[in-house]
Parts: sequence; structure tokens; C-alpha cells
Amino acid sequence: MVRICDMRTMARPVFAFLLLILPLLGQAQQQPSPPPAADGARAQAEQQVSQPLNNKPFWDEVRKGQNPNQVTQVRGVETSVLVQTQGEIWRQIRNGPVTIYGGWLFVLAFLGAALFYWWKGPIKLHGQPTGRLIQRFTPFERFLHWTTAISFVILALSGLALLFGKYVLLPMFGYTLFSWLAILSKTLHNFVGPLFVVCTAIMFVAFVRDNLPRAYDWLWVRKFGGLFSGEHVPSGKFNAGEKGWFWIGVTLLGLIVSATGLVLDFPNFAQGRGVMQQANVVHAIAAVLFMTMSLGHIYLGTVGQEGSYDSMRHGTVDETWAKEHHEYWYNEVMAGSQRAGSGTPSVAAASSMKEGWKL
Repeated sequence: MVRICDMRTMARPVFAFLLLILPLLGQAQQQPSPPPAADGARAQAEQQVSQPLNNKPFWDEVRKGQNPNQVTQVRGVETSVLVQTQGEIWRQIRNGPVTIYGGWLFVLAFLGAALFYWWKGPIKLHGQPTGRLIQRFTPFERFLHWTTAISFVILALSGLALLFGKYVLLPMFGYTLFSWLAILSKTLHNFVGPLFVVCTAIMFVAFVRDNLPRAYDWLWVRKFGGLFSGEHVPSGKFNAGEKGWFWIGVTLLGLIVSATGLVLDFPNFAQGRGVMQQANVVHAIAAVLFMTMSLGHIYLGTVGQEGSYDSMRHGTVDETWAKEHHEYWYNEVMAGSQRAGSGTPSVAAASSMKEGWKL
């Protein structure tokens, strides 16, 4: 009995302690856990003490746009993303390799054309003009070509101002004048771009038949059209060089700059900043290559080859010019004229201003 009484005496303090501690444990279990935002704030505060000015967790949430505390009244793609990391990557690519290498490529191509003209001069006819003219381009083809060419020049000049203006024009003209030039270039680029897209598509349909590859084009490629040797190399209505410009320049690069340009020109089809940045880089690279290739086409179509400019301006060429530069096409025209009952392909007499092909 003594032992039982002793055990009861010893158990009383234990029961008393449990009666006191159980309510406290129940309150602790009922108390809600701190919200995640409070944990994040507490972690940020602790990090400010241990690592002052290191706000990486905070800015990670800002860049991801997943913080529930980030709200915006603007509704759209990526409107809750306050800082986009890819924007800095785009800026470095655009102002780095694209601008530097693209600029030097364009400058070297321009200098190459100038040096070739200084060395060789314009390509002249070997024979005397006959005064009999052959129609080379219809009025519609010339209208289409000049509309495309003028829009291309506007886009090229405005694009060069936007891409290289900060490095070339800004030091020359200062901030005020350069800002007006930049605004004008941007406006022209945005509004002329869709016109160029339409013209390029129509040009493909209008000229694709005469630009299909032929077996004799390989001879022109191997001899480079006699550009350096002066050798006569026959070709069709368009030689292999012109066909290369049509397929690589007008068609391929024209398609790339048109597609990416429309993405940039109409940013209201749910494309985000990432897509816009990628389109801008591709657009700039293709545009620089397009403009570089165009220098060769412009050079031979103006001062580089005698009579080429008149063919697109007036639509006609002298019989001698047709035979020396596009002999296969000349033979086809002559054969067609003979089948039609005409012994000459003449469509008009050469004026006295053009006698001797003096420009």
C-alpha cells in the first residue's frame, strides 16, 4: 500500500504539467503557418543582412513574371514581365556582330565595285549599233521594276540609317538632327515595307519564267560571263548572274526580309518580345546581305555596262547589244520575227542622240 501511495504522489506533478502544456500545444497547432510571401520577404530580409545589395531572388521573380504581387492594367503577351533577360542578349547581338560585320561587308562590297569600275570602266559594245531596236521589257514590267527598285532604295537607305546611324550619322549631325532622321527613317521603313512585299511577290510571278536555269548557264558561271577576260559568253534573256540575283536576292532574301519585316511591322498578332527580337536579328542579317548583293546588280544596270540602263528605262535595246550580251535570247527574237513574217526585229529607229552609244 505504501508503494501505491508513493506512485500516486509522484504522478500528480506529471498530470499537472500535462494539463498545463496541452492547451498550449493545441493553440500552436491551430495557429496558421506564415504565407509564402511572408517567407519570401523574411528570406529577402535575412539575405540583405548576410549579403547586402544581393537581390537576385527578387529580380528572378521579376524576370519570370510569376510573382503573384506583380499586377498590370495592360493586358497582352508578356505584359506582366517587367524585365526581359533576352533583351540584353538581343542588344549585344544587334549592336555587336550584326552591326560590325554587316557594316564592313557592305563597305567592302561598295569599295570592290568602285575599284572594278576604276580598273575596267564600263563594258562597251565591240560592234557598231545598227539603229534597229528590240523590245526587251514591256511597260508593265518596267513599271513593276521601278516601283520595286524605288521602294527597295527607300528601305535600304532608311534601314542603313537605323542600323548604323548611331555610329555614323550621330557624330556628324548631332542629337537633334539625327533624331529627326531616325524618326523619318522609321516611318518610311514601316510604311514602304508592305509595298515592297507586294511588289516582290508580283516580280516573282512576272519574271520567273525567264529566270529558270538552263544548261548553257553553267558556261557563263565557269567563265564569269567574261567580266574579267572580255570574252563573249552567250546567254538567254537573263544571264546566270542575273538569275542568281533573282533566286538568291529577290526570291530568297526578299522572302526572308518580307516575312520578318511583317512580324516587326505588325506587332499585334500575339507575338512576344522574344519572337520580335529573333525576327529583328534575322531581318537585319538578311537585309545586309540583300543590300550587298544589290550593289552588283545596280552597278551593272547603271554605269557598269553600257546600254543596260536604257533597256529598263526605255524598254528597248539595240540589235548589237542584244546579240553581244544575250545571244540566245536574240536568236529567239529573230526566229520569232521571221515566223511572224517580219525580216527585222526593229520596233523603232534609234535616235541621233544614241548613235555611237555615247552616254
